[in-house]
Amino acid sequence: MKVQWPYDLRKEERYSFANGVHTLKVYSNDKPFKQHSPTKPRTEVHITGYDYSSGVWQFEGHGFVPSGTSGVCIMQVFGASEHASTLMVRVYGGNLAIYRSKVLPDIYDRWFRLNVIHNVDDGEVKVYVDRSLVYKGPDHGGKSHYFKFGVYAQNDDSRLMESRWKGIKILRKKS
Repeated sequence: MKVQWPYDLRKEERYSFANGVHTLKVYSNDKPFKQHSPTKPRTEVHITGYDYSSGVWQFEGHGFVPSGTSGVCIMQVFGASEHASTLMVRVYGGNLAIYRSKVLPDIYDRWFRLNVIHNVDDGEVKVYVDRSLVYKGPDHGGKSHYFKFGVYAQNDDSRLMESRWKGIKILRKKS
């Protein structure tokens, strides 16, 4: 795994891993992950060694978002043709959203199981929360993809953004 955090801070100020739980925080006024980057603040884990360009791939993890966290991407499938990402799972006001489209209410202050399945060959992404399908749609193309989780500030971000993750798995369907 590779952790990205505001470049002017120590990793330990925004990321910890204890008792099997990744805790990731970022403030809306934090710096980006590298100097001169035009992106918003983030503390994210890029799961390395699982980049892919074809086949069916799945991210599974148990997430927790404390109340008050809003305007933030908590998980993404990075890589696309005309966008940076194929999918962004975000939180706005306690609602889980795919980009800005609400797919599930009341996500705050509880553990939930998130499964994201990317079928590159069919150009399709499915999102399940607690084993229920909440989103099915097209991907955004692209030649290379990987999974990220954590907190990445988006539109209308709260001052403090936090997510916690455990039980992370990356699965690939055998051909």
